[in-house]
Amino acid sequence: MRRRRTPAPPPPLPQRDGVDPVRVRLPAAGPGTTVREHLISRLPAPPTQLDAMFTAGEIVGADGRPVPPDTPYAPGLTVWFHRDMPEEPPVPFPLHVVHQDDHLVVADKPHFLATTPRGSHVRQTALARLRHTLGLPHLTAAHRLDRLTAGLVLFTVRPEERGAYQTLFRDRRVHKEYEAVAPYDPALDLPRTARSRIVKERGVLTAREADGEPNAETRVELLAHREDGLARYRLVPGTGQTHQLRVHMSALGVPILGDPLYPEVTAPVPAGDFRRPLQLLARGLAFTDPLTGTERRFTSGRALEAWDSYGTWAAGQ
Repeated sequence: MRRRRTPAPPPPLPQRDGVDPVRVRLPAAGPGTTVREHLISRLPAPPTQLDAMFTAGEIVGADGRPVPPDTPYAPGLTVWFHRDMPEEPPVPFPLHVVHQDDHLVVADKPHFLATTPRGSHVRQTALARLRHTLGLPHLTAAHRLDRLTAGLVLFTVRPEERGAYQTLFRDRRVHKEYEAVAPYDPALDLPRTARSRIVKERGVLTAREADGEPNAETRVELLAHREDGLARYRLVPGTGQTHQLRVHMSALGVPILGDPLYPEVTAPVPAGDFRRPLQLLARGLAFTDPLTGTERRFTSGRALEAWDSYGTWAAGQ
């Protein structure tokens, strides 16, 4: 029988710009004999920065009171603080809310905006923006959408309800539809269902197809094509492997426009370069609400620029 995880205690510090403070729980055995020594050995911040945080009273205990740096090491002791925010170029595109009620927020996110804080993307994320602008500090994401992909993302208002909605995605009870712009290949027989085994190794940017039992399935349909060699596709994933749609489209010989990883990894663009976004859009979400039994259906209002104005997209204007 699986043990139920004990929920983390509420943070004693308020959010900053929609971002939660960091929680560090001291393990059963060191390193270090004091809280300061342990944090210096564990965190990437330089000792001078940590000392300044201790001096300013910015490292606190569960009661919200500042923790002195010479506090003896005690297994299970918890400290909280706000990490130093990295410099992030603002993503210059709006984040639209298409639905909001007591349980859900459904957002229509732009390209280049991460769903949740991770790595160098902290404040410039959909979650941080929504928490701040909607005044919903407990908002959490029920699933993720790649930073380079635009479209619909579902958030839960109450933390205790998040699991019910996450289960929908885990059990594949959410119907998801995507649109993509990619080259047109008249020899490609569509519609079809692409099935393969996709493997994503830790530390490797790209996923790859491998021999073995298929674990990824995508329905690919042709919506329209033009004389300039471009086509618009509907993609319906039956599974949710990392980069699945991008891998399958590339394997079919029609990689999605603007993809920096498939079929080949291109040089990284400078921070703040928001030109030529990946032409992939999470167009629709549909499911039966696990709390109310209501049939939910949401549609993105965004358009793929390369289809509506290829010249503008290609020029990166």
